[in-house]
Amino acid sequence: MKREEKRALTIGHLYPDLLNLYGDRGNIACLMKRCLWRGIEAKTVEFESEDSVDFSRLDIVLLGGGSDREQMLVCEKLKRIRENFQKYVESGGVVLAVCGGYQLLGKYYNTREGVIEGLNLVDLYTEQGEGRLIDNIVLQSPLCKMPVVGFENHGGRTHIQGNKPFGKVLYGSGNDGKSGYEGVIYKNVIGTYLHGPLLPKNPQICDYLLKKALERKYGDGTLAPLDDKQEREANAYMVKRLLK
Repeated sequence: MKREEKRALTIGHLYPDLLNLYGDRGNIACLMKRCLWRGIEAKTVEFESEDSVDFSRLDIVLLGGGSDREQMLVCEKLKRIRENFQKYVESGGVVLAVCGGYQLLGKYYNTREGVIEGLNLVDLYTEQGEGRLIDNIVLQSPLCKMPVVGFENHGGRTHIQGNKPFGKVLYGSGNDGKSGYEGVIYKNVIGTYLHGPLLPKNPQICDYLLKKALERKYGDGTLAPLDDKQEREANAYMVKRLLK
C-alpha cells in the first residue's frame, strides 16, 4: 500500500448553488475531515450551474437535494454532462446523491408541475404522491454494521425496479412508504432520501465511500481506524429512542 500522506482524493460538488437543501454540504465536510484525520489529502471542487464538469479529475461526486423548481432548472444543465457522468458511474466512480439528487439519478420525476427528466444513470423513476413523507428514519444497510440514521422529507415516491436498496426500513417511510426499503445502490453509487446530513451521523457510510474511491484510484482502500465513540453513542441513542 502507498503511504497515507501520498494518497489524495478530489470531491466534486455538483451545483451547490441550486442543490443544497437541509445542510447536505455537511456531507462534504465529513468526507474531507475523515480524509485529513488520516493524513489523506483531500480537496473539494464546486461546479456551479454554468460550469463544465471534468469527471476525470474527480474521485467522489456529491449531488445534493433541491426543491422541485430547482430540479427543473438543473434538469437542462444535466443534459450537458449526462454522457460523461454515465461513463464515470460505469467505470466505478463514487457518487452520493441525496433526495433531489437521488431522484435525478433515474429516468424521471413526475410532478404536478410537469415531468423532470433525470440523468437515467440508474433504472429507477419517481412519482409525486399525496402528502410528504417526513420523519426520522432508521435503516439496516448491507454497507455497514451500525444502523443508518437520518431524516427524510420528500413528496416523491421512488421505484428502484430490480436494483439493490440502500437499506431495509426499521423506522420511517423510505422510498415510497410501502416497499419497506430506502434508497438505492448501483455499482459505487448511493442514492438516498436521508438528510441529517447523512455522513456525519453515519461514519461507516462515509468510510465506505472513501474506501471505494481509494480502491478505484490506488487499488487499495485500506483506512486507518478513527475514534468514533461519540458518533456511535449518538447513533445508539437515536436507534434506541426510535425503536423502543
